[in-house]
Amino acid sequence: MKDIMIMNVKKIALGASVVFFTNFAFAQTLQDGINSIDSDKFAAAKTNFTSMIAKEPTAENYFYLGNTFLRQSEPDFVAATENFNKGLAADKKSYLNQIGLAAVKLGKGDKSAIAEIQKVVADSREKDAEVFFRAAEALTLFEKNNAPDLAIQFLNKAIERASRKEVPAYYYYTLGDAYRLKKVPGDAMTAYDNALPLAKNKASVYTRIGTLWMAAQQWQQAKTSIEKAISTDPTYAPAYKALAAYDIKYQENAKATQDLINYTKYADEDPYTQLEIAKLYFTNEDYANSKMTLDKIFDKVDDPIKFKLRAYVNYADGQYAEAKQNMDSFVSKAEKSRVQPADQGLMGLIAAGLAKTETDANKKAALQAESQQKIALAKAAKDETMKWDMELAKINGGGASQASVDAGPTSPEIESFKKLVAANAQDSDALYKLANAYQDAKNWNGAVLTWQKMIGLLPDWAPAYYSQGYAYQQAGNNDAAKISYEKFIATVKPAEVEANKQTLAYAYFAVAYLEKDKDLAKAKDYVAKSLQLDPSYQDAVKLNAEINK
Repeated sequence: MKDIMIMNVKKIALGASVVFFTNFAFAQTLQDGINSIDSDKFAAAKTNFTSMIAKEPTAENYFYLGNTFLRQSEPDFVAATENFNKGLAADKKSYLNQIGLAAVKLGKGDKSAIAEIQKVVADSREKDAEVFFRAAEALTLFEKNNAPDLAIQFLNKAIERASRKEVPAYYYYTLGDAYRLKKVPGDAMTAYDNALPLAKNKASVYTRIGTLWMAAQQWQQAKTSIEKAISTDPTYAPAYKALAAYDIKYQENAKATQDLINYTKYADEDPYTQLEIAKLYFTNEDYANSKMTLDKIFDKVDDPIKFKLRAYVNYADGQYAEAKQNMDSFVSKAEKSRVQPADQGLMGLIAAGLAKTETDANKKAALQAESQQKIALAKAAKDETMKWDMELAKINGGGASQASVDAGPTSPEIESFKKLVAANAQDSDALYKLANAYQDAKNWNGAVLTWQKMIGLLPDWAPAYYSQGYAYQQAGNNDAAKISYEKFIATVKPAEVEANKQTLAYAYFAVAYLEKDKDLAKAKDYVAKSLQLDPSYQDAVKLNAEINK
């Protein structure tokens, strides 16, 4: 799931503040809370700020506690609002708490909050760097609801005000976060570079640099930066979350699981942090750990996002009725702005799964129509959380599960290559040999899953898509086969056409054959392309004559 795999700006836009108190120990407690937020130790931060309020219930202290609920991976708008209102009760002119309430509105999708934040800054007479900073921070918190241009303007003013003494590192790395939202990676990197010499915990900045490289798909630079973060501070939890995203990208499931164990070890037991861990386990296709983590905190989390995550786990297990029940709970309880195109797509896939076993003809037709309509919404939004067509093809044709692989035929070659792959999941030669060994044994589900691992490792290597298409076709899943063949055709680069001429002819023919009873025009076009590549290909010659009578 793309929105889970790469750390988004909301999750790394972690701010801090500098407030001068006469009591040095009290200031240290504030800094401890700030450090806890930056380290994904939200339970510790909440404890810190609650203790500070007990000692001195100032507007500022209520703001810091409220802001902690916005910083966690899934914001708790109710708890945040409650604390911001308490802050305003303590000081009705509190600019920070006014910004906090506007941030809640913005997080819920109300863009009028941007103007409200501007007004608060104007009312403050633009003298306080902290007000500028918090206003900018609020404008960078949410991936889909933000205003990076205004945030950059406020941050530059905050830096200008603070430069009279010392500019805090987090001013610069929040500026980097704003440039990321604006999709200006060069300026983002410059801001992070400016933060680096000022930061007390450089792991925080190295992690941001690493995730910026990940967003740019510069994976080696990403890994180098994340490793620097861990070597600088081996207890900095967010670095392990970033490393898990890297290892998930490279199908290093075992390593990703260890990364998540480390993340759990160095973060804390805050239920919302555990919810984030459950999501990451799901992205790693570690459904057992995802379910276990989610079950552990399900009743401790109020956010309806828990129902959506459980629905994904249900879907992965083929439990379509349970998945529907949980998605219905999510949609009924969550604010409308939180229901995303991917959620509509998932509901479409669930409907397709239910339709497969529905015996009532009218209900079956209704479920199929719902499936098409909701998946179309996700595709129209260009959502890539899941491969919608392929997932649908798996449902209709029978997906290749690990259980079906284990139940299929094996051989000494398969067992030998499985050990090599288990020892090194990035060994492309071992994966290639294992996939072919599965094919030789006619364990087509094993071939499908192994070619998928090869695709994850080498997404630009076209032959893997063709081989997966062949395995799907042999397994009887023609819809999935067709998608794989078309992906092969699309992946072959112009310079590679001559070397792949024969295989391309086969792929065009296969798609034409599979489409001839559904889309005759496409079948005619594809068989013609097959013959252009290989005029002597007799199967294509016969199909061409048949469909052009």
